[in-house]
Amino acid sequence: MRHNKNFNHLGRQAGHRKAMLSNMASSLILHKRIETTVAKAKAVRMFIEPLVTKSKEDTTHSRRVVFSYLKQKEAVTELFRTIAPKIASRPGGYTRILKTGFRLGDGADMCIIEFVDFNEAYTLGVAPAAAAEAKPKTRRSRAKKSIDAVEDAAVVENGDAQAAAPKKAAAPKKAAAPKAPKAAAAKTAAPKVAKKTNVGKKM
Repeated sequence: MRHNKNFNHLGRQAGHRKAMLSNMASSLILHKRIETTVAKAKAVRMFIEPLVTKSKEDTTHSRRVVFSYLKQKEAVTELFRTIAPKIASRPGGYTRILKTGFRLGDGADMCIIEFVDFNEAYTLGVAPAAAAEAKPKTRRSRAKKSIDAVEDAAVVENGDAQAAAPKKAAAPKKAAAPKAPKAAAAKTAAPKVAKKTNVGKKM
């Protein structure tokens, strides 16, 4: 009798299923998140979380046990060097599943499975001081900064203008005097040229 033997075979034979879970677990370790179906994600979570717990103790025996499941040296190295130190204080629940909707082809329920400690949006990995410094990078703050800078520059220019008011008042009068004759000369010269070109033409 097979009472209470509830297990999702994922429509595969044992060898195929073990190889698939091993590859998916290795991809999750290397990339920190993968997109798959909800059924496979739940199977991968059951497969990988005991291995992550095993990686907290960095010994040769632990590495060999984990390697017997993952079959990839790169994944084992990443698990023990990068992931294990970051999840050392977490007593379990190393992964989370975020549902993303349904697949267009067959309507399968899709999701993203990822490591909890490697998602900065959820863990708020940015320190409060760094977050405060990062806030002025928005467009609104840039506009405010530019407005403040323009106002400061206007205040400075007004102060300089008041200090140099007598000099500026005298300068335009001197410059305006010679410009007037040039304009008058140009106006008088234009009709003369027109007359010269019209004179002497034979129809």
